[in-house]
Amino acid sequence: MIKPEEFTDITYAVEEDAFAIITINRPDRFNSFRGRTVDELIAAFKTAWADKRVAAVILTGAGEKAFCAGGDVKERAETGHYGETESGLFEIQALHQLIRDLPKPVIAAVNGVAVGGGHVLHVLCDLSIASSTARFGQAGPRVGSFDAGYGSAYLARVVGEKRARQIWFLLDLYDAETAERWGLVNDVVPPDQLLDKAREYARKIASYSPTAIRFLKHSFNADTDHLAGLGNVAFAGLDLFVHSDEGMEGAKAFAEKRPPDFSPYR
Repeated sequence: MIKPEEFTDITYAVEEDAFAIITINRPDRFNSFRGRTVDELIAAFKTAWADKRVAAVILTGAGEKAFCAGGDVKERAETGHYGETESGLFEIQALHQLIRDLPKPVIAAVNGVAVGGGHVLHVLCDLSIASSTARFGQAGPRVGSFDAGYGSAYLARVVGEKRARQIWFLLDLYDAETAERWGLVNDVVPPDQLLDKAREYARKIASYSPTAIRFLKHSFNADTDHLAGLGNVAFAGLDLFVHSDEGMEGAKAFAEKRPPDFSPYR
């Protein structure tokens, strides 16, 4: 497992002997993730799990523009994949499951755009706080991708079927106030107050019984744990789809800064 001192794509810190802050640190790519990023995120969350000081985890992005723009589509267009990994696998499913299984609440501090796989990450977090400048949305069908597991089915549990379908079928961006109204985020604050509010949440959690918190998190998750099986089916299909001509059209169009042409595949 990668050690925190070896991280290149993220940063990891424990504050006040109470909570960890994990920051996706690729602002030049709008904090999109490649294989290495996912490996480091998994290592960071496991480190936080093992650290008895840590009662909660804050997940955020570097800079002011993006929380996370999802998978690095530019890299996929250039290389056909998301880059090298420790295991040889792109372990985004393992990251999703780890965020859910971690017996400590995960708080998303959404500092900017949360799109595509980045949107899925914040949805999977137990709590979400948004900067007033944050924007939320999906991009998968535009770039030749989809998340037919937690990213859609669990999203419907959070915001309702009609809103979830609206997010995935129209691919619009929604402002922080709309996200709060839909129940997609818990709080909206000015940008300079975002991490302070996240720390406030984490401090409160750190003052409570860790065993009670652990049981509550597992209880909340129990009703939707079956979605992991649906996710396995979905990602198996996605692995085939992204290498097809249709799947690559979306990635190539993104890299070439042109509208995709999916008409031959209807």
